[in-house]
Amino acid sequence: MISAPMSVTDALDSYAPGGDRERADVGRLRALLASADDPWHRSLPLHVTASAVIVDPVGGRFLLRWHGRHGSWLLVGGHGDPGESDPLGVALREGLEETGLDDLAPWPRARLAHVVVVPVPAAGDEPAHEHADLRFVLATGKPGGIRPEHPGAELRWLEPDDAVRLAAEENVRGTLSRVRPLLNDRRVSRT
Repeated sequence: MISAPMSVTDALDSYAPGGDRERADVGRLRALLASADDPWHRSLPLHVTASAVIVDPVGGRFLLRWHGRHGSWLLVGGHGDPGESDPLGVALREGLEETGLDDLAPWPRARLAHVVVVPVPAAGDEPAHEHADLRFVLATGKPGGIRPEHPGAELRWLEPDDAVRLAAEENVRGTLSRVRPLLNDRRVSRT
């Protein structure tokens, strides 16, 4: 259980970016935080979102969600609702809404796993924009309890190598590759 809400700044202050590209993305996010009254507001060309890699630590698997708009397998997550500012809270809420898993919890602890700025193509009345996505790892003890948010939002448990191969977007593969060693460490400790 989380003891206190986490701000985006709190999450970033305890995070070490993994390379020049991610340092640049974190720099853009910090500039957004310094300049925007509400960095989560969807009208901004760059705004904050929060996502999660959902894992089954016992089975050593990742859960991916089909996103029809993007035509690819992605992580769960998305936009904060009005008034939300806790990125981990947003990832937990989105995880519950998109998967039906009511026992999701930060794993192995409540901290960022990856920060990435993701381009989002225009769709309908929504112009092209970017998400400054804060990514966490959430675990479930009830992997059989998944329930898609709607019929077009298929969910699939995958072995780590299969998940990385299935994910079409490089940024998603990057996040999964960062989390894979945590699952491998867990598997080794169980044997």
